[in-house]
Formats: sequence, C-alpha cells, structure tokens
Amino acid sequence: MIRLNKYMADCGVDSRRNCDKIILEGRVRVNRKLVNELGFMVNEDNDTVTVDGRKIVLKSKNVYIMLHKPKGYVTTVKDEKERKTVMELVDVKARVYPVGRLDYDTEGLLILTNDGDLTYKLTHPKYEVTKKYVARIEGEIEERDLEQLRRGVEVDGKKTAPAKAKLVEKYDDGCKVELTIHEGRNHQVKKMFEAIGKNVAFLKRTEMGEIRLGGLGRGKWRHLNDKEIAYLRELK
Repeated sequence: MIRLNKYMADCGVDSRRNCDKIILEGRVRVNRKLVNELGFMVNEDNDTVTVDGRKIVLKSKNVYIMLHKPKGYVTTVKDEKERKTVMELVDVKARVYPVGRLDYDTEGLLILTNDGDLTYKLTHPKYEVTKKYVARIEGEIEERDLEQLRRGVEVDGKKTAPAKAKLVEKYDDGCKVELTIHEGRNHQVKKMFEAIGKNVAFLKRTEMGEIRLGGLGRGKWRHLNDKEIAYLRELK
C-alpha cells in the first residue's frame, strides 16, 4: 500500500504537494470512487486511479543518488583512458548517469540519476541552479579579489555571471574561500580564480541548489530522500 499523493507523484502527475491540491479539488477517483481526503492509501498493483477522468500508471522507476566523489575519478560512465570512473563507486541495479561533471582532481557532491528531465533542469543555464564550492587557495586573497569574483571575471573570452564569494578561513600558506555560481562552464571555478591571479590547490563542491553534501563520507553514496526529490521535481 502507498499514499495516494505519492502514487500520483510516482506516475508523473505532479509533486506530492501539488497532488494534495488535486486530491482536495475532487479530481481523483480510485476504482471509480471519488477520493478527496489526504492520506488515502492505494494498492499500486490492483487499484485503478484516474485524474480528471484519465487513468494514470507508474512511470519507470526513477533513481536519484548523491555521491561524494573523491579525487582520482572521472565523471563518466566509461573512460577511454581506462581511468577509474564514478560508476565504480555506486552499486545499484538501475542504469544511472552522472549529472554534469566534476573534474578528475575535484571532489564533492555529484548527483546520478536515470531521470532525463531532471538532468536537463540541473544542467541547463536557464534554470540557474546554484552550485557552491569550497576552494583552498594558495597565498592570500583580498576583499578586492572577492569583489571581482562577485562582479564577474573574464573566462575564455566571456564574462562570468555575478557570483557569491566569501573568505572562510586563513592559513599560513593560503586560505579557504566559498564560491557560489549558477553557470557550468568547463573548469569554471579554477579559471575564475586564475583570472584574479590565484591558484586552486583543492576544490570541493558542497551544494547544488538545496541539495547539500553534509557529512556524507568521501567515496560514499546514498539515495536522495523524499524532501530532496520533491525539491528537484519542482525546479522551474
């Protein structure tokens, strides 16, 4: 048995929140009987559910995975140079694919899924999904340097969109900086720091939109929870 709103969401009707609205509007029937109460349970194998008179059926099961990519792995399904790929770190039956890329020597948050629509939303510039990185920079960085990053710098002949830049910590031989962008150009973060004369010694992605890496260990993975999946499905 499964909650009606979850069944509807799994069928691709809408997010669970919006499915609740559809149920309350009296647009849903289970086995020809009107159902307008939240929390109603259905048997996904035997019950017939219709929305606005049209039968809905389960889509092929989508899988959403978060991986803490370590350095030394390429973000591809297969590598021509026979280097280790991120697929070797994930053990699921479904055929999933990495969303976007993280460089070979960059680590952090990587999403893998078989949901093509979601992949499009997370990678297409028009959705402006933010990505937060933590960078360890060699040498010092001044406020004027951070301000340049915030205004945008020239990378490969084109100015980057405004970013958020914050000094987090200083060391004897460098510093830690948080940089949040919504573009996805090739090697963008490293090139942005290069544009202000700084070298990146270490780079880690910690967030994509509202999806956060948190305390997930390096090389470990987990399925996204319902709240995270609902957020991704509601991206517009």
